[in-house]
Amino acid sequence: MTVLRRTAGVLAATAVIGTATPATTALAADAPSASASAVLPSGLYGSSDPRYDGVWRQSLALLAQRAVGVTPAAKAVDWLAGQQCANGSFAAFRAEPTAACDTKVTVDTNSTAAAVQALKAAGGHDAAADKAVIWLKSVQNKDGGWGYTPGSPSDTNSTAVVIGALTAAGESADRSPYGLLSKWSVPCGQDGGGALAYQPDKQGKLTANADATAAGVLGALGKGFVTTAGKAPAAGRGCAGSGKELTREEVARNGAAYLADATSGTGHLVSALAGAKSQPDYGNTADAVVAMAARGWTEQARKPYAWLEAHAARWAEQSGPAAWAELILAAHAMGADPRAFGGTNLVTALNATGPAPRSAARHTEEKAKSGTGVWWVVGTGLVAGIGIGFLFSGRRKQQQL
Repeated sequence: MTVLRRTAGVLAATAVIGTATPATTALAADAPSASASAVLPSGLYGSSDPRYDGVWRQSLALLAQRAVGVTPAAKAVDWLAGQQCANGSFAAFRAEPTAACDTKVTVDTNSTAAAVQALKAAGGHDAAADKAVIWLKSVQNKDGGWGYTPGSPSDTNSTAVVIGALTAAGESADRSPYGLLSKWSVPCGQDGGGALAYQPDKQGKLTANADATAAGVLGALGKGFVTTAGKAPAAGRGCAGSGKELTREEVARNGAAYLADATSGTGHLVSALAGAKSQPDYGNTADAVVAMAARGWTEQARKPYAWLEAHAARWAEQSGPAAWAELILAAHAMGADPRAFGGTNLVTALNATGPAPRSAARHTEEKAKSGTGVWWVVGTGLVAGIGIGFLFSGRRKQQQL
């Protein structure tokens, strides 16, 4: 999570981390248009007001289910596809999806990119996903990145979530976004060296942002929200760079090194929201675990993962489906069992927040001959290369003002 966020993207975008809290909800008074419905759609996950994160949380829920071999309810997938505008884009939520999207409907890249990843993973709506990809490519900025809304300045989180969508669809951007991620990687030797900034401030200064860093690592690796552990690198676990443009690998390595260092003490990241000083950031910690694992640093990710197992279930219970999904994606990235997450079955908890899934992968547990080993088997049903955010539930992003 992060400090100040443009209210238009406070709860709808989670290109790479946590879920909505009362503090951020208060900031959303003038957020993007999306009329709330008095009666929640039966296909939607979660019971909270979906105006700012309906598409986002639905997308994460579907992705997490597919990651563990669960076949989502058809009406859940259809609800997501039905949120699409005629031009291929998605808004955070549309209470009347049969009505045409006019200028009062604020569409955004984060909701659209998340929906692409989810629809590709769920299957059956490739035409809708492909149309969304065409729209995403049409709103790419000249610098190679994407902003939250079309025409807004590029930011790391939005750029990363779109990269994940393109990967899921087997597409590539018209202009490479990777040079931009390199430019926004804080140089080694500076405060926060190795991290990525959300975007430069007006003077061009880069400020380390853990949320953007987790997203940027996945983006540099060309991955989306769902990922498995990468191959552990033989060397190069610190921040490195010659001052020239960093390679994608260097951006990912440096970002992972920053996250590993930031979580090596307490095991968690700290919220940067005003009034939440020293409070744990559960969502961003989960995203950091995913990012480090994707880079192959599962050993460095064990401490924050263990911290999440011990502390995050209550947070997820209070926050809803996107939070459960983030924890499932963290477990999946670590090669751990999300059905035995510190005594909590994350899959059951997520499924309970929405329509019952059509089917679940067979889950078997057999004691090894030694009597100590436990094996679990699930189908994956993943789109190769998808990895997020996350990161990640009305993903929060910092906006440099």
